[in-house]
Amino acid sequence: MKTTPLQTIWAPRMLSVLRIVAALIFFEHGTQKLLGFPVSDFHPEMFSMPWIAGVLELIGGALLIIGLFTRPVAFVLSGLMAVAYWTAHAPQSPFPALNGGDAAILYCFVFLYFVFSGPGPWSVDATRR
Repeated sequence: MKTTPLQTIWAPRMLSVLRIVAALIFFEHGTQKLLGFPVSDFHPEMFSMPWIAGVLELIGGALLIIGLFTRPVAFVLSGLMAVAYWTAHAPQSPFPALNGGDAAILYCFVFLYFVFSGPGPWSVDATRR
C-alpha cells in the first residue's frame, strides 16, 4: 500500500493524539482513587495494591499526557495493567467481556506500543531531542 503525503504528515501526530487521550483517561483512574474525583465510593487504603496502582496511574498518566519519559513510563504502566488483569480480572472469568478486564488489556498493549513507538512529535520528549 502506497503512503500518501497526508498519512506521512498525520501518522506521527495521531500517535501523539493517541498517547494524550489514552493517558487522560488513565489519569482519571488515579484521580478517582487518590483524589476522589470523579466521586467514587472506593477509597483504597494507603500503601495497598489499589493505592499503589492509583499513584502510578496519577503520576504515570500525567507524564504520558505531556510525553515526558514516555518509553520507561509506558513500560511500567504496561506492566501495571498486566498485573491488574491477571490479579483482579482473570480470576473472575477467563473471558474479558465477562471479567471487566477489557480496559486493562487494551491499556497494557497501547502502553506497550508506546514503549516501541515513542511519544510522537507533540511531546516534551520530542522537544528535548
